[in-house]
Amino acid sequence: MGAPEIFAATAARAGRCAFFFDFDGTLGPIRDDPGSVQPAPGIVEALGELNRRLGKVVIVSARPAEFLRDRFRDLPDVAVFGLYGLEVQRAGGPVETDPSAAPFVPVMRDLADRARAELPAGTLVEYKRIAVAIHWRTAPQTGPEIEQWAKERASELGLRLQGGRMVLELKPPGQRDKGSVLREETEGLTCAWYFGDDLADLRAFAALDARAAQDPDFLAVRVAVANAETGHALIEAADLHVDSPEDVPGLLRELLAQAP
Repeated sequence: MGAPEIFAATAARAGRCAFFFDFDGTLGPIRDDPGSVQPAPGIVEALGELNRRLGKVVIVSARPAEFLRDRFRDLPDVAVFGLYGLEVQRAGGPVETDPSAAPFVPVMRDLADRARAELPAGTLVEYKRIAVAIHWRTAPQTGPEIEQWAKERASELGLRLQGGRMVLELKPPGQRDKGSVLREETEGLTCAWYFGDDLADLRAFAALDARAAQDPDFLAVRVAVANAETGHALIEAADLHVDSPEDVPGLLRELLAQAP
C-alpha cells in the first residue's frame, strides 16, 4: 500500500490503533550531549492530537522512563517505556522496573564508574540506573577500543550488548526489548504504527510483521526516520519513511487530515 491507502486504512480503524515512537533520532535530533535533546518542533502537539483522535500513543526508548516523562510532561496520558521496556510509566502511575532487571542496579553503578576510569578521553558514559550507554560521537576514532572494552565487560558480567548510532549499551540479560513491548501493547488492537531510526527498532518492526502474519486484518505500519549511520537498514524494512525528526509532525498531520 502507498501512503494514501495506509492513511485511509488507519483512519478506518480509529480508536483501535496504537502509535509507537522511539525518541532519539526519531522524535528528537541526535546530539553530542544526550541530556540536551528535546522533542523536535511540533512533535508534542502532533502526538497529543494523534492520541485524542486516532489511538493511544506510546514512547519506547533506550532512555530512562523519568527522562521521557519529563520531555512529554504535557502528554500525561501517553505511556513511556524506558530502557527498551525494562521501565514503564503509565498515566498517573509510578515508574515500574522489570523484576528481572532490579538486581543489576549496583552492577550498573559500578560499571559506569569503571567505564569513566578506563575508557579514553572523549568517551561519554551515560549511567541509566539499570543500564550503561557508552557514546563516542565526539571522539569517533575511539570506537573500536570502546567496542572491545564493552564486549569484554558484557562477557565478564553476563550482560547484553545493544548497538546503536555511535553508542553501545550494556543492559541486563533477558529477552525484554522493543519487540516484546509491541507484542504486549498491541493485544486487542487492529492497527499499530512504529516509528524508529536505529538498529534496535528492527525488533519492533519484526514484532509488527509477526502480528500481521497472525492476523491478516491487522494493519502494521513501519516508519523509518532516515539517517546516514544506520538508516538504510530501517528504510529497506519500512512501509514509509521521512528524512528527519523535524518531518515527523508533517507526516502525522497528513494522517490526521483523514481522521474522523
